[in-house]
Amino acid sequence: MYAHPLSVAPMLDWTDRHFRYFLRLISRHVLLYTEMVTCGAILQGDAHRHLDFDPREKPLVLQLGGSDPEALSRCVSLAEPYGYDAFNLNVGCPSQRVSQGRFGACLMKEPGLVAECIAAMRSATTLPVTVKCRIGVDDHDRYEDLAGFVNRVAAAGCRTFVVHARKAWLRGLSPRENRTVPPLCHDRVHRLKRDFPHLTIVLNGGIENLDQAREHLARVDGVMIGRAAYHNPWLLVEADRRFYGDFHPLPTRCDVFQDYLAYAARWLQAGVPLQSLTRHVLGLYHGQPGARRWRRHVTEAAGNGGIEALRNWLDSGPDGEHRDALRKSDERY
Repeated sequence: MYAHPLSVAPMLDWTDRHFRYFLRLISRHVLLYTEMVTCGAILQGDAHRHLDFDPREKPLVLQLGGSDPEALSRCVSLAEPYGYDAFNLNVGCPSQRVSQGRFGACLMKEPGLVAECIAAMRSATTLPVTVKCRIGVDDHDRYEDLAGFVNRVAAAGCRTFVVHARKAWLRGLSPRENRTVPPLCHDRVHRLKRDFPHLTIVLNGGIENLDQAREHLARVDGVMIGRAAYHNPWLLVEADRRFYGDFHPLPTRCDVFQDYLAYAARWLQAGVPLQSLTRHVLGLYHGQPGARRWRRHVTEAAGNGGIEALRNWLDSGPDGEHRDALRKSDERY
């Protein structure tokens, strides 16, 4: 049985270390991923800034972007001492800029090169090395193309494939459009698991809640939730109970926000702007009474009042009716 039935997708500009810490206040066990980090950023930039993370973020996977086997091997060697739980190669990003760098989804057309990259990464670590890909790219979108890609890369030692159940168009669609315009084909990922029962297959794409995740887990080993978990992070609050058998007392949203403010205060002292920290909590009351006023208050306080205004809101709040509405929606399970 796969140890990580539920994960949160790597999302550029979203799943930074602060958002990951915030999610850990909601779920202890859901597998988290970094944003994609390119080999160039690690080898030619500030490697520590890109690789460092808080131990509370674990279990955590580092996603790498690149296509040079030697460079990927060096990055894995540099990253392993930081304590990641696995390494993932991005073979799914449809950005034209990424494709011009010869990594991301365009690599699905070069399974031999991906196999070399996986072999090189595995030579630098004893930790799992996985791949995140699409079901196809451009006109290479037959099931046979996907199965051939998986078969070739698996021969290099990859045992886990995270598959976004949409194809990617490298020309004609923006990265945002590539997340919604190509139709979802969950059945193709289900078939992949049937045809490769010895591999771990994780389904990504279009999963909006834990009920949907549970349904897919009857056909695949794991499910990855993307944008839904960012816009509505509270959907993960029961994940530990439903998928990991951990029945610890659940927090309230107020508990989570208070703990996150303590975390944010430390980073403010390190020079991180408050807006960079609070932008991740705007979805905390998603779908609840007063959610719009919550977002407005957090945004205004971060821009003007600072962290003390946010603390004061927890203690008393400038608008009792607003505070009471949030508290009514914040009952413990």
